[in-house]
Parts: sequence; structure tokens; C-alpha cells
Amino acid sequence: MMMIPKRNFDLFDGFFNDPFFERDERKLMKTDIKEKKDKYIIDMDLPGYEKENIKISIEEGYLTINATMNSENEENDDEGNFLRQERYTGECSRSFYIGDNITENDIKASFKNGILKLEVPKMDAKEEIPAKKYIQIDD
Repeated sequence: MMMIPKRNFDLFDGFFNDPFFERDERKLMKTDIKEKKDKYIIDMDLPGYEKENIKISIEEGYLTINATMNSENEENDDEGNFLRQERYTGECSRSFYIGDNITENDIKASFKNGILKLEVPKMDAKEEIPAKKYIQIDD
């Protein structure tokens, strides 16, 4: 017969200690980038976000996606207390260098079923590398 030490058993503690329920911001904004002949396709998971709370900007050659989520929290709920609260509330962002030649008019964006899809055109290598500029030497 095997002896197992007695401990206070709490169904919720054991259930929520599973790695599946760990809060890890690295799991947010999972991104796939696919290269095509003339463009890059960026698919980013943003489940639970509203289109209005997603902002996409370009600054100094960086494409930045910023998403905000606010959950309504009822603190004065007489029906019960939270044992665990795992839904994400806050802000997250990702940035990708796309070059200085791409403008906001060059990028196409869509949001459907929690997936943000961006189409970013490729720039020719000739356009990305600035031409040499020479400085004239005076006598």
C-alpha cells in the first residue's frame, strides 16, 4: 500500500496551475510573415480585439501595430468573487522594419475573425540603397 501525504485539495488550484492557463504576453500577437514575388503578407492573431482598438503606424521606416483591450471589471458584484482572472486587459504592440520608402498608402490592411492581415509591397534593392553622394573638394 502506498502512502500519499494528505493535503488540502482545491479543484480550481490544480486545474488553473496547468501551463495552458499561464499568463504570458509572448503568446499575444502571434505573427506569420509570408514572402511573395512582389509583397510580404503579414497575418497577426488578435482574438478578442475590436477593429477600432487596433492602430497601425509607420515612423522612421518601422511599421508598428498597437492593440488595446479593456475588460469591464465589476468589483462590486454581490454574486461572487473572482477566484482567478485570466482574460487579458491592456496594450500590446509589435514593430517591423519595412524601410523608409514605404508609405501608409502602399500598405493594405484588413481585419476579420480576429486576424489582422497586412500586405506590404517589396521595394527594389535599387530603391533601398541610397546612391553614393560625393563631396566636392575645393582648391
